[in-house]
Amino acid sequence: MPVTWQPQGTAVLQLLDKVDAQSATLTIKAGQSAKYGALTIAVRACDVSTPDGKPDATAFLDISDSHPDLPSFHGWMLKSDPSVSMLQHPIFDVRVLGCRP
Repeated sequence: MPVTWQPQGTAVLQLLDKVDAQSATLTIKAGQSAKYGALTIAVRACDVSTPDGKPDATAFLDISDSHPDLPSFHGWMLKSDPSVSMLQHPIFDVRVLGCRP
């Protein structure tokens, strides 16, 4: 049975600085962006699965680093399986915790 997604207005993200082990939770509205360290994170969309399916969330993110030689990310991240699509960055880790209205 295919998963059906419902749009939400806000993404909740967990960020980790792997160098100093500091983490933060950011809440970013769709269409807006926020900074964490050298990263700029723009949320384009955030969706949750319908109640009749397995609980999950996904966010479409544009992530860039102020250092142009470091990796960026453009695409969907899944809460249930972050390894499928993730930012490959030497310093920062970004994960989707969920979406809310």
